[in-house]
Amino acid sequence: MLELLTSAKPFTEVFKGIRISTRPDCIDDEVLTLLKEYGITSIELGAQSMDNSVLELNNRGHKAEDVVNASKRIKEFGFSLGLQMMTGLYGSDFDKDIKTAERFIALKPDTVRIYPTVIMKNTDLADFYNSGKFVPYTLDESVELCSRLILMFEREGISIIRLGLHYSDSLVDDSLGDNYHPAFKELCESKIFYNSFIEQTSNLSSKKFDVFINQRSLSKFLGQKKNNIKKLNALGYELTVNFDNELSKYELKLGEVR
Repeated sequence: MLELLTSAKPFTEVFKGIRISTRPDCIDDEVLTLLKEYGITSIELGAQSMDNSVLELNNRGHKAEDVVNASKRIKEFGFSLGLQMMTGLYGSDFDKDIKTAERFIALKPDTVRIYPTVIMKNTDLADFYNSGKFVPYTLDESVELCSRLILMFEREGISIIRLGLHYSDSLVDDSLGDNYHPAFKELCESKIFYNSFIEQTSNLSSKKFDVFINQRSLSKFLGQKKNNIKKLNALGYELTVNFDNELSKYELKLGEVR
């Protein structure tokens, strides 16, 4: 650790800051004092879940209380706090994942990262999957859940700096199941707009609408390969897209055409 910190310190005046990540149970005042001396500005905790039963089942080696205590000390020392969450872990479910997000929000981090669980070959999790002991979320289920999480953190002004795993050949070649997607965040953001449209039109008889979105959100509204538009057209909707840049990036308003 000291070798890495020593190598990074000369650049603290060149870049805006240095971010590190660590385990929640590796944080204490001695470590935080040392990190402060070496110019670290942001600390992320690999919390993954705030449900102790899930943490235990996945051999995480720490408890939710460790996340709470470490988060408080990190903020007291003046660091920017980031929390990392893994959805769909063995033993988890939608309700537990939503509760983890709620407990994250209560800790008021500056940033979060959300990683859907991906099953890698030759692991205990792979054995559980192959035996039927572990049934992971489908890709559609992961997208549905994480589209909700985006809005939860967005409402609280907490920045999601990563959603989904970076692409790598080994990740694709050595994983099991079908819930990894290289454009996972894009799928989730498109789902937000699709859900919003369906919710707003559920009690309306018209099938023709003017849709108002922020211009920067066009690709999110259309969906990957225009999938949102295709699904809505299949349901009989006729849409005209209009831009209102006063709207937030996930906001959608409708005008009924009679």
